[in-house]
Amino acid sequence: MNKLNALGIGPKIAIILLPWIAGSIIMSKTADNFFKYSVKYTAILHLAGIILMVIGLVFYFATARMLLKGLKETRLMITGPYRLCQHPLYASLVLIVIPALSLILNSWLVLTSSIVGILLMKLFIKSEYRELEKFFGEDYLKYKRETPEFFPVPFKKSQKRS
Repeated sequence: MNKLNALGIGPKIAIILLPWIAGSIIMSKTADNFFKYSVKYTAILHLAGIILMVIGLVFYFATARMLLKGLKETRLMITGPYRLCQHPLYASLVLIVIPALSLILNSWLVLTSSIVGILLMKLFIKSEYRELEKFFGEDYLKYKRETPEFFPVPFKKSQKRS
């Protein structure tokens, strides 16, 4: 194996998470007001969700573009969003895009998909770690020690370097 797996654990997560999201959307739509955040402020939640969705998708696609470039060059990505956390693609989906969808649909049940996504990532991520360690050795181990795994902490890395 001389190239990194471009999809990583994404398909393993998607096979479980996508049906979960679909089910939560269907349940939210059929249960009338039971899963709603608010009946009164639907328009505000919808607008906030759209704004958050745009931010999340821009972040996701910018990160994906960087990742594809790094994969093509077989280079460890440690700048840009990868400076904030080790898994900015997964983080953008479960911390921004899914919550945005939950606001757009006015459903706290959809938001449970973020929890499921985080749990699935934690369950499957070890295979990605082994692959990255094999390819990048000590450089990757140093990056892993210095960079938050999933929840972005913007100042953690810069404080360690000081």
